Amino acid sequence: MLRKEITCKKGGPIILMDTITSVSPADAGAIVVSGSHGGASSAEFALQAPLKLVFFNDAGGGKDNAGIAALTLLQDRNIPCATVAHTSCRIGDAADMWENGIVSHVNSAAQKAGLYTGMDVRAAVSGQADLS
Repeated sequence: MLRKEITCKKGGPIILMDTITSVSPADAGAIVVSGSHGGASSAEFALQAPLKLVFFNDAGGGKDNAGIAALTLLQDRNIPCATVAHTSCRIGDAADMWENGIVSHVNSAAQKAGLYTGMDVRAAVSGQADLS
């Protein structure tokens, strides 16, 4: 399973991790691109840090939008969160999300930071988002 810091930008590292279960309290303040689905259980792991911004795979939405439940749960803590279209990259593959992922949903905190549906993950992290 991939867990790799790919670059560092002002304000914290960017970490690619195939599964959000790899997150630890030491990752507080990081931007995480996770291959995990954006469900409630993934949000619980993301809250362990807390993170500056986290991306999940939308997993096609799922029944009752279960695949994107993290958006709301993290918004409740004012943590920017976005999901990436499952049609743009492989679920469980953070490197593929980084290379090919297209944002499919954002919570209000992410929207305020400048993220929007249709942008690619690299652009969102590499300067278009205001995460200060």
